[in-house]
Amino acid sequence: IVYSPDYNITFMGLEKLHPFDAGKWGKIINFLKEEKLIADDLIVQAREATDEDLLVVHTRRYLNKLKWSFVVATITEIPPVAFLPNFIVQRKVLKPLRTQTGGTIMAGKLAMDRGWAINVGGGFHHCSSDKGGGFCAYADITLAIKFLFERVQGVSRATIIDLDAHQGNGHERDFMDDPRVYIMDAYNRYIYPGDGFAKRAIKRKVELEWGTEDTEYLQKVQTHVEGALNEFKPDIVVYNAGTDILDGDPLGGLAISPQGIVKRDELVFRAARSRGVPVLMLTSGGYQKRTARIIADSILNLHSLGLLGRQQPACALGSPSPDQMVRDSAQDFSNLSLQ
Repeated sequence: IVYSPDYNITFMGLEKLHPFDAGKWGKIINFLKEEKLIADDLIVQAREATDEDLLVVHTRRYLNKLKWSFVVATITEIPPVAFLPNFIVQRKVLKPLRTQTGGTIMAGKLAMDRGWAINVGGGFHHCSSDKGGGFCAYADITLAIKFLFERVQGVSRATIIDLDAHQGNGHERDFMDDPRVYIMDAYNRYIYPGDGFAKRAIKRKVELEWGTEDTEYLQKVQTHVEGALNEFKPDIVVYNAGTDILDGDPLGGLAISPQGIVKRDELVFRAARSRGVPVLMLTSGGYQKRTARIIADSILNLHSLGLLGRQQPACALGSPSPDQMVRDSAQDFSNLSLQ
């Protein structure tokens, strides 16, 4: 599980002007600690993505645009940010998002090593190489996949399963003509971003109606996730697990119960892990205070079902315990330059 306290955005209450709960990431970790699933030494500390890291995908022109506060205000949908000096915007808004982006890149490597990884943040699926939007300033999904393709041996095919309530137009634009990447996207067809051009990149498109409920939703998720993984054999699944599908979400427009979200995540993990495909999960959108608890409950459920284990032989006599291996792995990744 990858996280940093630097994920959380707090500055003079400005973060409250957007419906996103800008402290949800820390709340998820606190719930998991209360349930004794994790302790500080079992968390992989995310590192901030550097300019050099970001330039693996982003254009220099786009990164320079982020030095203008009004551009960041537009991307984050928090208008008063436009009036802040950019050094404050960099430190209080963009640094948390860069740290989450670094966490996604690290989690991609960790998933290949251990069979699964969860970045408690990230999932900025509206950002592409040269354009941000919808609270997404950095293209962490594209970055994680490109890093794996370029720097991890044996990774040449990836499947993105995007189950946030909104269409993931950022990664879709980035991988439009890339046959190495298969995209499944299930989203409310009537809401932001409605990017018709980006839809051309979706190999398996599931367009949902207003108010879709658990039974229909879970049946579609199971059918299409299984179909996607049968149709294209990836080396990794990047699972964008937005919780804005929750009933009552002010932006998502769907009507999925908390139990439905927990079951959805289970279906995705079961489908991937039964095929021996590593999973990288990102928490993405979710605009109600109760989403942090639901995400924590889902992770606890995955753990209780044995879906968060390393597929490996039993430890030989004298070899480190599984807990020690996790600590060692966490230490390795927390000391790892993203390069």
